[in-house]
Amino acid sequence: MNELLNDFPVVTEIPVAWGEMDALQHVNNVVYFRYFETARIDYFHHINLMDELARDNIGPVLSETHSRYKIPVTYPDTLLVGSRVCDIHSDRFSMEYQIVSKKLGKVTTTGTATVVMFDFNHGSKAQLPDSIVSAIRRLQGSDMAVPVQSLSENDNAER
Repeated sequence: MNELLNDFPVVTEIPVAWGEMDALQHVNNVVYFRYFETARIDYFHHINLMDELARDNIGPVLSETHSRYKIPVTYPDTLLVGSRVCDIHSDRFSMEYQIVSKKLGKVTTTGTATVVMFDFNHGSKAQLPDSIVSAIRRLQGSDMAVPVQSLSENDNAER
């Protein structure tokens, strides 16, 4: 089962709760976004992003998220949620998630998210600190195939 998450530097274990199931007797679709959130915050702790927020009041805001459901999950089960950064820009980064069921031994769900850095003091987007980019590279390996993108026309258009 671990081989299904080899490419994910952070793996978060989450037990499925009885109350997360819906009338169709499987985990409700909205719950997966909570699983992704839990894994995302775990990843943030690994790169000290929450310390950055506490110190400078600049932190992550979720811009968009997506999920692909492959196999239904039911109670009881324990899920392993892998998370990693797959793309970095000057003011944002994208993440990928993969959920593996311990009971089924298979990938049940995949997902993505875009996280934008936000300056809560000024109410505007902020640059991704170099210290966070370095922490991501340390966590995911120096050979990580994720270059930091310079500001492109798309980045400027979204400001």
